[in-house]
Amino acid sequence: MKQAIRFTTIVLVIFVVIIGIILWPLAGLIVLVALLVLLGLYDLFQTKHSILRNFPVIGHIRYLLEMIGPELHQYFVESDTDGKPINKNHRRYIYERAKEQNQTSPFGTELNVYDDNYKWMQHSIYPAKKMDTPPRVVIGGKDCQQPYSASLFNISAMSFGALSKNAIQALNLGAKAGDFFHDTGEGGISEYHLQGGDLVWEIGTGYFGCRTENGCFDAEKFKQKANWAQVKMIEIKLSQGAKPGHGGVLPAAKNNQEIADIRGVQPHTDVLSPPGHSAFSNAAGLLQFVEQLRVLSNGKPVGFKLAIGSKQEFIEICEKMLETGIKPDFITVDGAEGGTGAAPIDFSNYVGMPWKDALLFVVDTLNTYKLKQDIKVITATKIFTAFDLFKALCIGADVCNSARGMMLASGCHSLEEMNQNLIYRKVDKHWLSYAEVVKAR
Repeated sequence: MKQAIRFTTIVLVIFVVIIGIILWPLAGLIVLVALLVLLGLYDLFQTKHSILRNFPVIGHIRYLLEMIGPELHQYFVESDTDGKPINKNHRRYIYERAKEQNQTSPFGTELNVYDDNYKWMQHSIYPAKKMDTPPRVVIGGKDCQQPYSASLFNISAMSFGALSKNAIQALNLGAKAGDFFHDTGEGGISEYHLQGGDLVWEIGTGYFGCRTENGCFDAEKFKQKANWAQVKMIEIKLSQGAKPGHGGVLPAAKNNQEIADIRGVQPHTDVLSPPGHSAFSNAAGLLQFVEQLRVLSNGKPVGFKLAIGSKQEFIEICEKMLETGIKPDFITVDGAEGGTGAAPIDFSNYVGMPWKDALLFVVDTLNTYKLKQDIKVITATKIFTAFDLFKALCIGADVCNSARGMMLASGCHSLEEMNQNLIYRKVDKHWLSYAEVVKAR
């Protein structure tokens, strides 16, 4: 957004100068020459950009083109199927569904059906009748006193602070209209989450909304909010696919008084979530924490979210479940393709197991230890279409979440890895229409 404003300002200045030259040729040329000389002198003596020192004035053309590079690439270069991380076909699919526009495509598929990675779905010549009501999944094991009936498709974790208040309100109103849940993200519960939609309260390593002054877990604060009627489930965030093993960052510029009060931190300071939890440090401690949160929430479903790294660590958790008898009600599996507002490039590109492999491993491991029957598996990461959802269910997931799909449906503008130019608009009929489409399906 800042780049777009900067580019627009520069273009307007150039336009004004050109108009001035046309209207007052002599004065306009003098002003233009003076501006170019001053700009050239600045370029020669500045020490930040070597290109400008070597090529005064004309070197700025490179930076002007760089400002609009993502837009040029997205709208004029990339094909319908090769855009990353979300291709143009998927963006169009989401936008059209959100606006209840045309939901069919003429002339056939653009995909290479003979490609080695082509995936297809087996159909029957004797199709079943359409269900009268959308299927739902009950989440809650034998120790859960308040099981929750979840939709197959829900809103994945996105925090207030990372998203604007209008975006959070739109998401929660969409969850209410569509009768699916809204994961709060690790930023805590704000008033904008309380628009009537069901909530999954995510507890991250910073314990935002339930932390002591020194950043540790505060059981009393947690107990108070966990028993709000709108909070249906509790999710302990161990890691996320976009930046596994790396804590979240809330820059001081975004950490205003309102956000600081919600999170329980000092305003106008950089807030760094620790890479790991202070409430536990091993598999046994994790399961004890699960049990503690279940008791404090009066038996609501409690689970944890993770991106798979070391397989042995997850196997150890499963072994401890059998040893202690403590089982989470659900496990949320994230993949390395997950999105985020900001992450170190090495984490985004090279850390964590890809989504399909991670989901297969988790489901197979739970089945090996005969735990799958007691634990529901939720999954996220680039689930946009009905085929994406079916694929996840076939692999073994019980419930699916989507973050970027919901952002696009509510008016987010996707540009270069979804994290550089995010524009949110206020909730309107388009978002509610999308919620109705999801509900109908």
